[in-house]
Amino acid sequence: MPQGQPSVVPVDGLTTRQRRNRPLTILHTGEMKGKSTAAFGLALRGWNQGWSIGVFQFVKSARWKVGEETAFRALGRLHEQTGEGGPVEWHKMGEGWSWSRKAGTEDHAAAALEGWREIARRLAAGQHGVYVLDEFTYPLHWGWVDVDEVVAALRDRPGHQHVVITGRYAPQALVDAADLVVEMTKVKHPMDAGQKGQKGIEW
Repeated sequence: MPQGQPSVVPVDGLTTRQRRNRPLTILHTGEMKGKSTAAFGLALRGWNQGWSIGVFQFVKSARWKVGEETAFRALGRLHEQTGEGGPVEWHKMGEGWSWSRKAGTEDHAAAALEGWREIARRLAAGQHGVYVLDEFTYPLHWGWVDVDEVVAALRDRPGHQHVVITGRYAPQALVDAADLVVEMTKVKHPMDAGQKGQKGIEW
């Protein structure tokens, strides 16, 4: 794809505009860091377009803090106050999904499934312009959420909704269904030399 030009133009009956505006399923997987960082960068571009942003972190602890959460919550407030950008919602499993009565639950599998079901409802309703399903490959890998159900919901979602999924061990069915797949591979990392994570770099 040199200089942003497609290598092949499919014969699918779509116009260039229709093809350009097709919603994408994007997958960031692999062993190396940067998967979530890249996903949040895409969400930032979506916010700038005025799209509604929905971030759903499939993590086990509410104590896990990332700098992007603070930044996106501030952008959400900016939108509420000035109308600039788009609305932002940020949910994470560890503190209990905000729409669920299971706040503080230790049943991570059940919480992950409830989280996915809420995302599926939002997809069907066309609620957000960009969804970041952060670390979502893990509940798929562990069998907490059915991969075929996810693929079907992504395939059948209406409107112009982009979905970005991050995490290691992406199931092959999800790789096959995605429009764009990036595998993060390590060439070199400071931890190889015994250096621990840093503020502003890892979180």
